[in-house]
Amino acid sequence: MVKDSFYKNFRVMVRRSYMPASSCTARLSRLQGQRNMDYKTICVTKEDGYAVVTLNRPHEMNALSREMKAELVECFSVLETGEAVRAVILTGGDYFFSAGMDLKEMAAIRDEEIDDYFDLIASYLQKIFAFRKPVIAAVGGIALGGGFNLATVCDLIVASESAIFGHPELKFGLNPLFNPINRLVGTAKAKEIAMLGEPIGAMEALRIGLVNKVAPPERFMEEARVMARELAARPPKAVEAVKRISEIAPFLDKSSALEYEFEMSALLFSRAERKECMRQFLEELKQKKKK
Repeated sequence: MVKDSFYKNFRVMVRRSYMPASSCTARLSRLQGQRNMDYKTICVTKEDGYAVVTLNRPHEMNALSREMKAELVECFSVLETGEAVRAVILTGGDYFFSAGMDLKEMAAIRDEEIDDYFDLIASYLQKIFAFRKPVIAAVGGIALGGGFNLATVCDLIVASESAIFGHPELKFGLNPLFNPINRLVGTAKAKEIAMLGEPIGAMEALRIGLVNKVAPPERFMEEARVMARELAARPPKAVEAVKRISEIAPFLDKSSALEYEFEMSALLFSRAERKECMRQFLEELKQKKKK
């Protein structure tokens, strides 16, 4: 069923999802007090304690061009500073997340440009993966190849029921990025996804642990916003610590993992942030008992 309807109605989807660049020019000075930065391929908006970064090449199904990759690196570098933004939602809109790399651009790459091209790919994925604040991918429609990679380097994934994930790279003589999906679904399933390249629907993605939540197309962005608001309300250093632990602990032996987590706990325990949170909690508990 998923394969039969894979590219159905994309022309309609492109028309509906088009956002003129003038309507979503990112002014990051409004977010962080930084210098103005106008983006051509992404939109950035600030909401209640979090930011929404929207891929904005609708007529190319949000294909990841060099310009878009560079803008993502710069955007996330700015969003990482300051405390006004405590979480980020990364989305492509209602109808597609990203169709992957810009194939026209890839076809034109000369041999002497290959290293620089892949350095840029590594740069924007590493920037998002190592981002110290939580990043939620809100995936509507397709997330293929590089678009799939982009979703899986985020911390959490909320998918629309219309979402379709897939790694078709082998068909083009390229290897899919294996590590991000391996971390989410385990080696056996990751091999199947990477080697066979079959499209994966939203409910199957939820079943195998690829995504965290699935919602109707009209609700998936709101579900992502609920997550972002909850994360933004948490103590930021504690959230950052959980993110770092989840990245490092799985690669340590049991003893080293426990030691690392307790060291992190001790650091958090000594922080004024923890003391204030605990004071507020005890005060709220005291007030409830009085009632």
